[in-house]
Amino acid sequence: MYAWRGPGRRPYATLATMLAVLVTLGCGDATGPEPPAAGEIVFTSIRERFMRIWVANADGTGQRPLTPEGETSLEPSWTPDGSRIVFTSWLDGNPDIFLMDADGSDWRPVTRDTAYDRSGRLSPDGRRVVFVSERTGDPDIWVIDVDGSNPVNLTRSPSSFDVDPDWSPDGARIVFASDRGGGRQFSLWTMGADGSGLTRLPVEGGARSPSWSPDGSRIVFTSYRDIGDAEIYVMRADGRSQTNLSGRAGVDELPRWSPDGEFILFSTKRDGNSEIYAMGADGSGPVNLSRHPRWDAMAAWRP
Repeated sequence: MYAWRGPGRRPYATLATMLAVLVTLGCGDATGPEPPAAGEIVFTSIRERFMRIWVANADGTGQRPLTPEGETSLEPSWTPDGSRIVFTSWLDGNPDIFLMDADGSDWRPVTRDTAYDRSGRLSPDGRRVVFVSERTGDPDIWVIDVDGSNPVNLTRSPSSFDVDPDWSPDGARIVFASDRGGGRQFSLWTMGADGSGLTRLPVEGGARSPSWSPDGSRIVFTSYRDIGDAEIYVMRADGRSQTNLSGRAGVDELPRWSPDGEFILFSTKRDGNSEIYAMGADGSGPVNLSRHPRWDAMAAWRP
């Protein structure tokens, strides 16, 4: 995991060729569905000294930076229409939430506060951003209008850490991780978009980074129930029918759905360094997309 207080397009390769090469190298499993050859992913990478936002074709080709070296930027996610990217940056000396166009131009601040603001996600209607802020002390879940007005603290829990928010696809609820259950172990919770209706999901062990499926029926997340390991699990939105998708030793974390709900992007160290992988929504056919010797993580598919 990372610490907060720190830093033309090329043609698509054919998926058949890419998968054959990955299997030969021992980096993939050819069973299961092939990730889509069209579209883009955005992710965070350390290729030199700083965390930066990069974009690539959905098969991992055409990797190119969107933010400059010398400026720490991370945690990218797409706006619902795919035209802009929400991300965290240290541009003003401390982390704030920004929007930029899909080509990396026209940076616009959403938050301007001396506290730590991070982990922004735009609502499905494009009007609000949910994010994590420490402006009242410990991390809480906040929402703010996309123009930076009307910030509201939804969790208001000074004795707990509330992090990793994500919207339901209808914008009615927010899922997040919190240690409010005690023991400094994170569990998963949902609440209404106004902070009402707080509900704890029955997740065993520690859990982080929940992501709601595009149809609203499932939540994928990182589970730490296996001692010394991090795995990708999926469950129904009410917390039932939990299934381990990654199922192997090593760190598998930070899952995100594809727009059609057929695939899951995640970060893994199964190759010795952090890489971006894609797998089927049932855990089949894991494929290394980033294929780079440096650190790559925090990926999201473009809608």
